[in-house]
Amino acid sequence: MSSKLWAMARLATPMAVRVAATLRLADHVAAGRDRAADLAAAAGADADAVERLMRYLSVRGLFDRDDTGRYTLTPLGAALRDDHPSRLRPRLDVEGSLGRAELSFAQLLHSIRTGEASFHLQFGRTFFEDWAADPDRAEDFNKLTSDMESRSPDIVAGYDWESLGSVVDVGGGNGALMLALLRKFPSLRATVLEMPDNSEPARKAIAEAGLGDRCDVVSRSFFEPLPAGAGGYVMSFVLHNWGDEPARALLRRCAEAAGEDGVVLVVEQTGPHGAATHTGMDLRMLVVTGGKERTAEEMGELAADVGLRIAAVHPAGAFSIVEMRAAR
Repeated sequence: MSSKLWAMARLATPMAVRVAATLRLADHVAAGRDRAADLAAAAGADADAVERLMRYLSVRGLFDRDDTGRYTLTPLGAALRDDHPSRLRPRLDVEGSLGRAELSFAQLLHSIRTGEASFHLQFGRTFFEDWAADPDRAEDFNKLTSDMESRSPDIVAGYDWESLGSVVDVGGGNGALMLALLRKFPSLRATVLEMPDNSEPARKAIAEAGLGDRCDVVSRSFFEPLPAGAGGYVMSFVLHNWGDEPARALLRRCAEAAGEDGVVLVVEQTGPHGAATHTGMDLRMLVVTGGKERTAEEMGELAADVGLRIAAVHPAGAFSIVEMRAAR
C-alpha cells in the first residue's frame, strides 16, 4: 500500500509529462527526430537533460527506447501530439494558460488552510489579473475552455430557449452558445456580455456568422448593472469561477436585470439532475480562482440570499440548467 501511495504522491511523473508536452517531444519524435540530441535541438533544451527525461518517460510507457538510443512513440505517448483528437497537449503545456494555472497546486496547502486561491502566491497576481495582462494567454484560455461546440447541443436541447424571446449571455466568452441558440431558434434575439478586453472574439464570430442583426455584444464587467428587460439571463460555466460572495453578487445583478418576469439560468457541470460535483474541478477552482463547484441545492442557497428561487433543474446531457426566478 505504501508504494501505491508514493506513486500517487510523487510529483516527478506529472511534471515530466507536462514538460514533454510543453517541449512538444511527441511531435518531434513523430517527425523523425528519434534521438535525444535531435530532440533537444528541436526543443531548445539541454541534450543530456532531454535524454534523462526521455528515459524516465520510456519506463512509464510514453515512449519506447531501443538498444541504440532511438525513441518511438507508444499509443499512450501519442496522446501528447498536438494533432491528437484529445486536444490534451495544449492543456498540459505549462507555458499555456491552463497548464500554467495548474502550477497553483504547488500552493494547495495555502488554499486548504485559508479557503482562498493560491494562484497569486505562485505568480504574483490573481488568475484574472494574469489573464488580462497577456492577450495571447487570454486567447489561449478562451480557445482551450470554449468547448461549446461539443457542449451546446445538449444545452440547446435542454431548455425552451425560444420562449424567452431574448437572452443575455453573462460572461459569454466568444459567443459560441448564443450562436448555437440563434441558429436553432430564428425568432430569438441575444446579447453577449463580456469584459472589454475579451469581447472582440464574440463580436468577430457574430459578424462572421451573419447574425449581427439578432445579436449584439456589450463590453462590460458582469459585476456592473446588466442590460435589463431580457427574457432570460444565462451564465454558462461562469458561477463556478467565483467564491460565495462574488457568486452572490453575480446572481444579484442577474436578478436585478431579470426583474419579476425574467429567468436566470445557470449552466454547470453538476450532472443531469444538479446533484453531483466534479471533485477534481472543485479543487482546481479553489486553487486557481477561489471558485467552487456547487450542486443545484447549494446554488439555491446563494440564490435565496438575492431574492431568487430555483424553479426547476433541467437535464442537459452531463450538465444541468438550473432555472431561477424571482421569489414570491
